[in-house]
Amino acid sequence: MADAIRFGVSMDQSLLKDFDELIAKIGYTNRSEAIRDLIRERLIQQEWQASDQETVGTITLVYDHEIHELTETLTALQHKYHKQIVSTMHIHLDKHNCLEVLIVRGKGNVIKKIADKLQSTKGVKHGKLITTTTGQKVR
Repeated sequence: MADAIRFGVSMDQSLLKDFDELIAKIGYTNRSEAIRDLIRERLIQQEWQASDQETVGTITLVYDHEIHELTETLTALQHKYHKQIVSTMHIHLDKHNCLEVLIVRGKGNVIKKIADKLQSTKGVKHGKLITTTTGQKVR
């Protein structure tokens, strides 16, 4: 980090105590790396929300496979967006419930649209979109 710049941050003592406890629990050895990661996280979040930015991520779904035509509906949606869905993994959680993880790549607004459609499909019990960066702009 030849271009590193030092700067000061002011905050309430109890907030700093809570932050120190959190980063120690996670395993950070110093505040600087934790703050850098927080800043990176926010920059990446901004990056993927820009509709013209390439992003990658996962869409996680939990659903009851016995719901009438749910599996067919989810599969049809996935085929509709086959260019953005890079890979899928399907796991049987128990006799009735399945977990499906889709790896997605594309424009941020399209990825969000896909996630919204899948998560709002009748019979999906829970869904979550996790996005990240392609890594090209992360320092």
